[in-house]
Amino acid sequence: MKITAAVTEKNDDPFVLEQVELADPGPGEVLIRLAGTGVCHSDGLAVHGDLPFPFPGVLGHEGAGTVAAVGAGVTSVAEGDKVVIGWPSCGQCRNCLDGQPRYCQHIGELLVGGSRRGGESVLKRQDGSPLSSHFFGQSSFATYSLTNANQLVKTPAHLPVETFGPLACGLSTGAGAIFNELRPGIGASLVVYGTGSVGLAAVMAAQCSGATTIIAVDVHESRLALAKELGATHAVNGSEADPVAAVHDICGGPADLSLDCTGNVKVLRQAADSVGMRGTCAIIGGAPHGAEFTLDHLSTMWGKRVVGILGGGGRSNTLISGLIDLHEQGRFPFDRLVQTFPFDQINEALAASYSGEVLKPVITMPADG
Repeated sequence: MKITAAVTEKNDDPFVLEQVELADPGPGEVLIRLAGTGVCHSDGLAVHGDLPFPFPGVLGHEGAGTVAAVGAGVTSVAEGDKVVIGWPSCGQCRNCLDGQPRYCQHIGELLVGGSRRGGESVLKRQDGSPLSSHFFGQSSFATYSLTNANQLVKTPAHLPVETFGPLACGLSTGAGAIFNELRPGIGASLVVYGTGSVGLAAVMAAQCSGATTIIAVDVHESRLALAKELGATHAVNGSEADPVAAVHDICGGPADLSLDCTGNVKVLRQAADSVGMRGTCAIIGGAPHGAEFTLDHLSTMWGKRVVGILGGGGRSNTLISGLIDLHEQGRFPFDRLVQTFPFDQINEALAASYSGEVLKPVITMPADG
């Protein structure tokens, strides 16, 4: 079928809207008519070559919309269902069967392989030349996406779905790190480095936990102010004070938990130094390919844990559905981070994300598809 997609020709090129051909759904696949797609830091990493993806192709991995058609054997969703497209997984490897599909043993191929797993791309140009597809299993910078049924999370029919896509990646990365992995106990102290959309999602999730000291660290006063509105008990401007010293002062010593949401290795070291014995520092921000960091050996050996958390961990269905419920209850107001852009302003949306002007851009698709 003919669809409109934002094609990236090569690294560092802008998105160009183009009419392309999308294959019909095969066994286990679902065609989604997209209502909106979030613009994520990982899209920018791919554009700039820091996340390998074969170009020319179509990016986008925070898609949400309505089921338009289903392939053979699909019973979990039906035409007309509203859905968020979660992360891909094989569903059969050891990690998937252990309830950790974010760490599927085929995750690299599924995220950036550029095609169906073990098959061909489902996208091609009008002249028949192939375009890489299935970025994070969806390539949703388009009016339609072809994805696997096991990625889909149904959303309540009475809720507008167009801004729900970020729950699949950016927002679930921050919130899932809190709910699935760090799990702050009553009275815990936690520091969030970087209050973009990922960090603010972590702050909102921490407010729903037992943590009683939630420290936000950033260099933008406007973001720190919003973090306090969304649940942070303290805010530290890292351009005006040593954040590690400030954290130790607030907590009366090291914090229990910290998260680096920036992908900046200098900031990661600060996050690691903010926790002490038996403390945990979580790495959740995406750094450029090949980035390395160092830690102090002695203080790390004394019971400190440094752990990477991919996409918030856990299962998409449980996490995304739970975040939607919390949002309806007014306990996870992620809509305060979102600003929408029409599809033909996708380049402006990415630029606004990089400049910090917008916390979470969402591209909305034309109603006529």
